[in-house]
Amino acid sequence: MNSVVKEDIIDHKTAPIRSLDDIQQPIASELASFKSHFRKHLDTDVFLLNRIIRYLMRMKGKQMRPILVLLSARISGGISNRSYVAATMIELLHTATLIHDDVVDNADQRRGFLSINKVWKNKASVLFGDFLLAKGLLVAVDSNEFELLKVLSTAVKRMSEGELRQLKASKLQNMTEEKYYQIISEKTGSLLVACCECGAISASADDQVRERMGKIGHHIGIAFQIRDDLLDYSQRKTGKTSGNDILERKITLPFIAALSASTLLKQRKMRWLFRKKGKNAADVDYIREFVIDKGGIDYAAKKMEEHAGKALILLNEFPESETRDLFSEFIRFVIYRKK
Repeated sequence: MNSVVKEDIIDHKTAPIRSLDDIQQPIASELASFKSHFRKHLDTDVFLLNRIIRYLMRMKGKQMRPILVLLSARISGGISNRSYVAATMIELLHTATLIHDDVVDNADQRRGFLSINKVWKNKASVLFGDFLLAKGLLVAVDSNEFELLKVLSTAVKRMSEGELRQLKASKLQNMTEEKYYQIISEKTGSLLVACCECGAISASADDQVRERMGKIGHHIGIAFQIRDDLLDYSQRKTGKTSGNDILERKITLPFIAALSASTLLKQRKMRWLFRKKGKNAADVDYIREFVIDKGGIDYAAKKMEEHAGKALILLNEFPESETRDLFSEFIRFVIYRKK
């Protein structure tokens, strides 16, 4: 296969998109307020916790979820102190899940830094993740934000269910497209639904606005996860470990689609190879080329764009504004990001 094609398998659009920094600029002061709010809730008198927190604050992420909360609040009526509470709760929860994921996956790096479990070992990392989760819940309780707490608790429950479903499907190797959508809706989409719903709740008492924002979050979450799964099949430097899902035997939409376009004999062969433990680089490349040749990349990209399109249609029910334009650019960034 042409190496240029391999390098560009996830570049389905060439139209320029705004960077996340550009999207953040109009809400820079609000993001600064969020960061101050977030940092305030991490205060502790435990020496080891303070060391880990200082290290955590250096591991600057894209902060996509706080941005989504603030944009959702802004388009629903306006950013308020409740919006900062919502964004802080969600970022604490999200950070806790990342730390626990690194322990489960025995990851060495996160965002270009040594992972917390690599520096402080698993026990401290699990306890730190628990600390962040507890802090997230206390932020809601201390602010009497029980409606936000209910939304976030539902998201945590669904995320856990999705992860366990994926674990079982990976073990049995019986993933279908229907199961795939259920899993990513739970493990990824549920938190983005919470971002949009909590942002709306913080700005509006209109149940229709909240429901619409929840649906937007759902479609963004599906598109976001499909993009992640496409990035795993890329050979360009993305900031993520390419081929990791293949090595961990996680069946995602590109592989599912490629199988459905294959003969039964080819399906059996590829399922056997995918189940194989200890795959080498040649095995990973063979699976990647199979997925490309059978149209798995194109199919997954089409589904990703469909969900992004559904989010944009719902978004356009709001009046035209700078915030709506920013939100549209954010959605485009999600599905065409390089990492």
